[in-house]
Amino acid sequence: MSGASDSPLDVLRRIRATQPETQPGERCDMCAVPIGDEHSHVVDVQGRQLMCVCRPCYLLFTDTSASLRFRSVPARYLSFGDEGLTRQEWAALDIPVGLAFCFHNSKLGHTGTFYPGPAGATESELDIRQWEDITNSLPHLGTMLPDVEALLIRVPEDPLAAPECYLVPIDACYELVGQLRAVWRGFDGGQDARRRIDTFFDRIAARARPAARAGGIR
Repeated sequence: MSGASDSPLDVLRRIRATQPETQPGERCDMCAVPIGDEHSHVVDVQGRQLMCVCRPCYLLFTDTSASLRFRSVPARYLSFGDEGLTRQEWAALDIPVGLAFCFHNSKLGHTGTFYPGPAGATESELDIRQWEDITNSLPHLGTMLPDVEALLIRVPEDPLAAPECYLVPIDACYELVGQLRAVWRGFDGGQDARRRIDTFFDRIAARARPAARAGGIR
């Protein structure tokens, strides 16, 4: 029990002692509960925003057949192996660096191609015919979900090697863009960027299943 002689400082100390401690780290962008470093993501389709969410909030938006403003990002990684693009098909995209990702924006109704650089992700024009050529070359790409999955392409330095192609969650693409933005130097990114790319693609390859034998979305 407090006494009449308590100073204002004593009162403030007691109030502070009874308040719950603030949890460190990130919080769910939807319900504000604490979340760990490894957490799920949801895309705000209207705002084109990637949101960090807890598992319960993530599960609210997993219905791929529903018309929702928010869509959960699947954890699906597929490798196209020998069914990937040719060098000629890659050259037709006219990307200035040997790395890009494509995804369909359902709000705008078109598929865009993005490549990394010192300012983040830059969009390159991709017309319907170019995208049709890509989907004809990669038959299993027809399962790619709009807004939340992307086709990730890397062109090896070996001029005889075909481009590597993966279907990945969209958050993986923006993770790579963020990593490269921090180390990008010059026109092609420099040695640090190439090391980051190699490490990233090693991780993608380890997680990916062959597209030809893949089953469901998750």
